[in-house]
Amino acid sequence: VQLQASGGGLVQAGGSLRLSCASSGSTFSNYVTWFRQAPGKERGFVAGISLPGGGTIYADSVLGRFTISRDNAKNTVYLQMNSLKPEDTGVYYCGRGKVITTTPDGMEYWGKGTQVTVSS
Repeated sequence: VQLQASGGGLVQAGGSLRLSCASSGSTFSNYVTWFRQAPGKERGFVAGISLPGGGTIYADSVLGRFTISRDNAKNTVYLQMNSLKPEDTGVYYCGRGKVITTTPDGMEYWGKGTQVTVSS
């Protein structure tokens, strides 16, 4: 299974970006989760989604601003990020696992990250 994250970039505070996580290959790992890592910090949970049912969970810090969604026909999960803040800056990674979890240890597969930079 391979994951490809894309869509990062440089945006001003208050702006929006949409990240994509495209999957290829067959797996029973049906939960996709976005994490982010700022310089000098640990990788932290952002949002997760169940591919079969569409159930979602969010970190408190992004609730109401970010929306995670999936298009199973395209094997792609999206993270719509609105009202971005400088503290949202970091490398965003998508992971895939057998359970929905907020910890990186629960991921079986990882994509390469995509950089998001929010300027003040």
